Amino acid sequence: MAGHSKWANIQHRKGRQDEKRGKIWTRLTREIIVAARAGGADVNMNPRLRLAIEKAKAANMPADNIKRNVDKATGNLDGVTYEEIRYEGYGIGGAAIMVDTMTDNRVRTVAEVRHAFSKYGGNMGTDGSVSFQFKHCGQFLFAPGASEDKIMEVALEAGAEDVVTHEDGSIEVLSAPADFEAVQKALEGAGLKAELAEVTMRADTPVALSGDDAVRMQKLLDVLEDLDDVQEVYHNAELN
Repeated sequence: MAGHSKWANIQHRKGRQDEKRGKIWTRLTREIIVAARAGGADVNMNPRLRLAIEKAKAANMPADNIKRNVDKATGNLDGVTYEEIRYEGYGIGGAAIMVDTMTDNRVRTVAEVRHAFSKYGGNMGTDGSVSFQFKHCGQFLFAPGASEDKIMEVALEAGAEDVVTHEDGSIEVLSAPADFEAVQKALEGAGLKAELAEVTMRADTPVALSGDDAVRMQKLLDVLEDLDDVQEVYHNAELN
């Protein structure tokens, strides 16, 4: 996936997320609750919760809020029960889209996601219709100009699976989800700070869209991301 616009697309996505800061805490709250309920409140034994709390701290969520959400999930406080559901479909030009949701009302959520797809030029698919085009992995992206040799040495020594240099000069490090924290600590310990570091669903093969198609695809993605129950939207479109 050595597309020329890799860095531009990541920067664009980060910019769109920054514009939606108001929803960040809501999504992080749900992730903390679900992670704690699934794996317990001990962050040393629950890597998913540990990552969720790190994200919350990075988003300046107060420690009291974090603790309260963990307590809700583990039965110390009354709270809402969220169900995780993934929807799959196609966007403009056949681009693959996966929508991860957390909801307390499955009927409402599927109706909203289906409406967004149909109204803005996409199509809902069945389970498994596009997920095979994505890989669950840890991802680190470094800006053009970073030291490829140093990143490769540190990352591979720490257990990363691959280091990819893109045409635009950006460098991508990929790891198994379970090795994400070890690779992150090694990179940061070596003074290598990634512009993007997350456990994600990474598309195997990009679909290049430009002009009106890119605009329409971005609109569809924006509408999906703005739905209250949506946590993450993954896609394989490169918008030029």
